[in-house]
Amino acid sequence: MSRIKAGQGIDLDKQNAVSSANALQEMTTSALTGLAAWVSVYNIPFLITSIGMIVMLLWAGSYKMTVPGAEGIVPLVSHSPLISWHFKLFGPYIGSDLIGITEIIAAILIVAGYLKPKAGIVGALIAVVMFL
Repeated sequence: MSRIKAGQGIDLDKQNAVSSANALQEMTTSALTGLAAWVSVYNIPFLITSIGMIVMLLWAGSYKMTVPGAEGIVPLVSHSPLISWHFKLFGPYIGSDLIGITEIIAAILIVAGYLKPKAGIVGALIAVVMFL
């Protein structure tokens, strides 16, 4: 900091404004750095993505257990090369219930993965196979 020479006046308002601006800039930088650290420590992007996946699986799985949901997926499943046998073997309503139960089980296992990671891995693998 520069020294004040004899006979030179001090502009206290200007000095206070500069120090306030510096403090505000440090606080903003510290707040953003702190927020970034918090997001990194608690892995917020993973939580948001996995919660979205859980909600979607629970919602779609429960909808497939209704009559409109079962009738809605009949064309999709009957023309699928991998799962067309499913409705021939079980029929559209029981087959749709089995698909819905599989989605709900995958969602429950992903939730359990927060406490037991192996369960989350199994749930994620079930979801990946289902989406294929």
